[in-house]
Amino acid sequence: MIESTLSLLIEKRYWFLDLLMQHVGLSLTAIALATVAGLGIGIGIAQWKRSAKPVLALVNFVYTIPSIAMLGFLIPVTGIGNATAIVALSVYALLPMVRNTYTGLTSIDPVITEAARGMGSTDLQLLYRIELPLAAPVIMSGIRTTATMTIALAGIASFIGAGGLGVAIFRGITTNNLDMTLAGSILIALLAIVIDLVLGLAEKRTLRHLEP
Repeated sequence: MIESTLSLLIEKRYWFLDLLMQHVGLSLTAIALATVAGLGIGIGIAQWKRSAKPVLALVNFVYTIPSIAMLGFLIPVTGIGNATAIVALSVYALLPMVRNTYTGLTSIDPVITEAARGMGSTDLQLLYRIELPLAAPVIMSGIRTTATMTIALAGIASFIGAGGLGVAIFRGITTNNLDMTLAGSILIALLAIVIDLVLGLAEKRTLRHLEP
């Protein structure tokens, strides 16, 4: 089975490479959108803590909606194709970003922030110079989780006419071609592992900068 899967990958290498690039494009777009939105929401609820519980509850609720159902809800609004896949992936990726940003910012020792305020720092200066740098390792962990999860979940994009390696998996399932299904799955797994390792190195560098 492994030999036949490798032979298929070599034989259709340009097709798989094209699907891989599509998968990377979909995933990176969704990760970027979720990171920006998740940071904004996380910072917002960390500043206005009364909104934290309802916002986190809402994000958690959305996360429990099955992915196929989410795509079905979005199709009448955004149509079939990459746009719907990106919106769905971004929505699912919000949870770890919002939660980690909020956790990172609220776990900072109040003594540090009070000392910064005592030295005349404004709220904006406090956020960008003190709080976000200190929360960076936790936020990076959220980005890492978001990226790995999004790359894996992007395989469902083919069910609504979007691209990516899910096309190979879907075609393999519909044609009863186990090698093609396995090839697409392996490439998604390898991509997720590579991105996780790269972001893991970035996370370690962030931790090193905070060490005394």
